[in-house]
Amino acid sequence: MINFENVTKIFNTELFTKPFVAVNDLSFNVTSGKIVGFLGANGAGKTTSLKMLMGFIKSSAGTIDFSHEMGSTKKEIFQNIGFLPERPYFYPHLSGRELCYFMGELTNLKKNEIEKSINYWAPKFKIDFALDRKVRKYSKGMLQRIGFLVTLLHDPKLIILDEPLSGLDPIGRKELKDIIRSVNADGKTVFFSSHILSDVEEVCDEVIFIKEGKLIYQGSVEEIIRSNSKDLSEVVYLDNNGSKKVLMLDSDSLKSEVEGILNKDFELVSIKKIRPSLEEIFYKV
Repeated sequence: MINFENVTKIFNTELFTKPFVAVNDLSFNVTSGKIVGFLGANGAGKTTSLKMLMGFIKSSAGTIDFSHEMGSTKKEIFQNIGFLPERPYFYPHLSGRELCYFMGELTNLKKNEIEKSINYWAPKFKIDFALDRKVRKYSKGMLQRIGFLVTLLHDPKLIILDEPLSGLDPIGRKELKDIIRSVNADGKTVFFSSHILSDVEEVCDEVIFIKEGKLIYQGSVEEIIRSNSKDLSEVVYLDNNGSKKVLMLDSDSLKSEVEGILNKDFELVSIKKIRPSLEEIFYKV
């Protein structure tokens, strides 16, 4: 659905200052129907990449293409995209409902189509109670919700989100993750950047890691965790005195050690495969 091919972005700064390479020969692809997390530390090039993807800035080199299912013209392609930037600006004098109508009209939706989308999505985002309030009175979490809602008004095929879970409390993050899963189950592709790696691990099919504008890894969440896992298991048991014992065992010694524990009539409490989190792997990378 999205294909980056050897994309580079260089920013020319002040005179006599070395140009800054924000994205460096970056290649990756986003498959249709997937939820894909776009990961990297601050300054890694995520937002710059998304800005190039949306056509807000031009790349210095390389190409960014969309698949034919997105449309054959630039207009058709962008009509099939829903985009929510990290720091969206909404006219503060509008109410949430007025904002929805304004954004819906920008995508050529009819009034009844906008109203239908509002009635469907507002309860799911738990923002229906505040639709008639002025946007300037919205909290950070409410702005994220109304922003996500207007992103979905025109029923896009591809949803691109820049740090959509940032600044939300745990309940708000769970609710938005549920909606991400829901729209993906309806056949939509979701591509979003985030630094909340536990959330990415929970909802994403694939991840793309970049560092200093370069690709570090692209693939499934399970594969990166599996390839970075040591072959260790945690064995917990109670000895004859009731004392808790914990062993870290590799696969070669696991069977014999467990048999030894059982032969001594010790109480075996648990055997658990050691699995690193995506966050641990990210910091290791």
